[in-house]
Amino acid sequence: MTALRKLGASHLEVFPLALGGNVFGWTADETTSFAVLDAYTAAGGNFIDTADAYSAWVEGNQGGESETIIGSWIKARGNRDDVVIATKVSQHPEYRGLSAANIEAAADASLRRLGTDHIDLYYTHYDQPDVPVEEIIGALDELVKAGKVRHIAASNISAERLRASLEFSDREGLARYVALQPHYNLVSRDTYEGDLQDVAAGAGLAAVPYYALASGFLTGKYRPGASVDSPRAGGAAQHLNSERGRAVLTALDEVAQAHDVPVATAALAWLAAQPTVAAPIASARTTDQLPALLGVAELTLTDVELARLTRASA
Repeated sequence: MTALRKLGASHLEVFPLALGGNVFGWTADETTSFAVLDAYTAAGGNFIDTADAYSAWVEGNQGGESETIIGSWIKARGNRDDVVIATKVSQHPEYRGLSAANIEAAADASLRRLGTDHIDLYYTHYDQPDVPVEEIIGALDELVKAGKVRHIAASNISAERLRASLEFSDREGLARYVALQPHYNLVSRDTYEGDLQDVAAGAGLAAVPYYALASGFLTGKYRPGASVDSPRAGGAAQHLNSERGRAVLTALDEVAQAHDVPVATAALAWLAAQPTVAAPIASARTTDQLPALLGVAELTLTDVELARLTRASA
């Protein structure tokens, strides 16, 4: 059985791969989403990541579709206590921003869609620098005190704002971020490595990186001359045009072949081995895509292999 990882200073213990819910209600309908969720949990997975805005960008959607599907699945399976649910606030079309009033209203709306009385991990989705950290932390602390949220976290935030938030929490004895969700993968290291990673490490925060597979590029299916039918093909294919992207693919091919695993598994294993990282996030549109993601729980790369991938991605 796969060992769970402690999420920062929280009491939460999570599977080393978080299942991304961004595809639920977008490229995966409810039936397919249920199948993916069933397969993930059957393999020992317990960490499900979504946001109130998923998937408002789809024509005909309002936002909240992913939460609604996850809520329906939890109700149907009766497994609320077996899963760690993470969702986010600030980007839903009807609940934009991080004012105290909006955070409270958005959280209540998420709870209704999820059909639960508590959210295990509640992220600020995109920081709003014009809102004082005191107001944001104060509102999140109220949710924790009310029992609506177990732990709080931040995503898409600067090192300076993260540091200020943590200092305010410590000074006032309020709820404190336990996790950080940065954009981080083998071909996108610059936004996290450095100051942000240093603040997270110093504060004992767990990193739960999104775009862990660079919109699919790190699955290895994007190659020169290859055509991939995916809504994210444009974002993934751009890496093929960079020297870094091509070097990373070459190194991943070698490492994956040595372990007889898919390229995606090797890419996630590198990420999972990085300082502060507790669980990369990856999504699956179908159950067929899951084994390559779940394999990260069983794969430990050697120091030589990790160094090879790190050099290729420099």
